[in-house]
Amino acid sequence: MSGLVNGHTHLYGALAAHAFPPGTARPRGLPAILETIWWRLDRALDQPMLRAGARLYVAEALLAGTTLLIDHHESPSCIEGSLDVLADACQELGMPAVLCYGATERNGGPAEAARGLAECARFLRDNRRPLVRGLVGLHASFTVSDDTVRTAGRLCRDLDVPLHVHLAEDVVDVEDAQGRGYEGPLERLIALEALPPGAILAHGVHLTAAQVRLAGDRGAWLVQNPRSNDGNGVGYPAALAHGTRVALGTDGYTADMVREFSALADQARAHGEAWSAAQARLPAGAALAAQFFPGIDVAAAPPEPGAEVRPWALAAQQASRARLVIGGRALVERGALLTARIEDLRAEAAHEGGRLAARLGHS
Repeated sequence: MSGLVNGHTHLYGALAAHAFPPGTARPRGLPAILETIWWRLDRALDQPMLRAGARLYVAEALLAGTTLLIDHHESPSCIEGSLDVLADACQELGMPAVLCYGATERNGGPAEAARGLAECARFLRDNRRPLVRGLVGLHASFTVSDDTVRTAGRLCRDLDVPLHVHLAEDVVDVEDAQGRGYEGPLERLIALEALPPGAILAHGVHLTAAQVRLAGDRGAWLVQNPRSNDGNGVGYPAALAHGTRVALGTDGYTADMVREFSALADQARAHGEAWSAAQARLPAGAALAAQFFPGIDVAAAPPEPGAEVRPWALAAQQASRARLVIGGRALVERGALLTARIEDLRAEAAHEGGRLAARLGHS
């Protein structure tokens, strides 16, 4: 395999272990987890923390053999310029990446969402980094108004880029859309003209088979995140078996795609999904990557027709390849990162993670 693609993640996840050390109480249910953990964390972020978290996340992704990251970012206390911080980390270390800011109204109402969309637009217009592309982002349907969804769709059309959004991760997203008069969050995006071809819909746990097919017919990608879905207790996205445009992501967990693939294998087996369908989600990242980087070799080669790919075999293959080259630039040699000292990046992340923990009252 020539590379591994992470179809949906959050680079600031590299700081989570410092912000919420082992033993931190974890509530039940995704809404409570978001409100007490992730939304508290992202409100506390500043640019030095973003830089440290992004550099470590990217470095460890490269060491794991991952060759493209699609990030969905939020930092409500430092929106403006936040995508530049992440983009600089990716460009510096040699990681191809696709970035967006996930606009939301959950903290400051429509004005906050407008700032998030403005950051996406600014970055899309100003970015000149060869390894980095941009998207328009929304956090999730249930945290934004119809006006914000419409504005995001219009921005996608004006700038000719797809949308990246969490979709039907939890039943709360479905219930919110239905309360607004839509069949579900997917239909809401369609009705408000905010589902351009190439859109990235993270999770899709609570979509029906018909909705998965509808998303594919619209040219959208769904991205399954097995470890995150399991950790948050939101369920298994069985309907994704009816999709042909389904990739694999980590949703802020480490960008070790072999480990994510292994989690997928375990969960698919436990829920009775045919491995022939589930295993295609890792190499599907090839087509997802190609829509952003058609001229750079970042794609995972699909298995031969009828072949079976098992996580242990992929892990053995990756372990035998201690050299990583992207776009002609050697980034990893004999298992060592060439573009920075990993020890320095870990020390920087530990320092900034300590600052983050103090802000959250965990120091």
